[in-house]
Amino acid sequence: MEKMKLVIAMLIVGSIGIFVHFIAMPSAVVAAARAIIGTLFLLLTIISKRTAIQWKFVKQNAIYLIISGAAIGFNWIFLFEAYQYTTVAVATLCYYMAPAFVILLAPFVLKEKLTPLNILCTFFALLGAVLISGVLGDSGANLTGVFYGLLAAVLYASIMILNKKMKGLSGLELTFFQLTVATCVMLPYVLITEDLVNLLWTPQSMSLLLIVGIIHTGLVYQLFFSAMNQLPAQTSSLLSYIDPITAIFLSAWLLQEELSPIQVMGTVLILGSALVNELLVNRSKKLAKQQQFDPNSI
Repeated sequence: MEKMKLVIAMLIVGSIGIFVHFIAMPSAVVAAARAIIGTLFLLLTIISKRTAIQWKFVKQNAIYLIISGAAIGFNWIFLFEAYQYTTVAVATLCYYMAPAFVILLAPFVLKEKLTPLNILCTFFALLGAVLISGVLGDSGANLTGVFYGLLAAVLYASIMILNKKMKGLSGLELTFFQLTVATCVMLPYVLITEDLVNLLWTPQSMSLLLIVGIIHTGLVYQLFFSAMNQLPAQTSSLLSYIDPITAIFLSAWLLQEELSPIQVMGTVLILGSALVNELLVNRSKKLAKQQQFDPNSI
């Protein structure tokens, strides 16, 4: 049952690019709407579940929550902007460069060792990014879209690192306060930079915004946290790759966006290197835990 929840969550997330593609509004407006609706949804969840918020830990992690929350908002803006300039598949794959950026930053920020295999995984991921960008072939990929996708990946990597530094908060609390900060940052930004009055507020755009906010944010986080609390880390890591695979298939099926042979090679390199790194990290954590509690290791 928990596996099915995570599978459904990843399938939904994998379709977000299709919905954003058909919203005829600026990326900042879409990101702000997603943050607002998602925050309200999670607030209702906290109230309905009568979740007791650990304010002590909220205060302790305030700086990290503010920085990561702001990063989430702009991370969404750049990702949604990437969808407008390049294919959903290419934008999603650029976004999945985040694990490689985490590997590169971890020695400096988290004081983690960079192993030869980490370096190899990062190299192949970077090579994959070059291949899907289209610079080595006639794929027609827009480099502006690739650039925005990679910017979103850098921000997502920073969020992943900041989340590792935060202690004492549950997944629901963490995400609620991050989305709250994202809303507080995005709303003034949108009010200043966008002419909301003259935007084309069509029934289609409004409906799609509600779907992205309620389904792709609120519901997904509900399913995600419910499943994550019950599943092993390795299972969760493996099932998370349903997201980019879904995005690639849906963009090819619904938007007629096809990957060239060179881009397919890049896809394999990016997803393969990220998957290998995830498996290695989870395996090393598991071994460390076993050694910690194994009487024979003393």
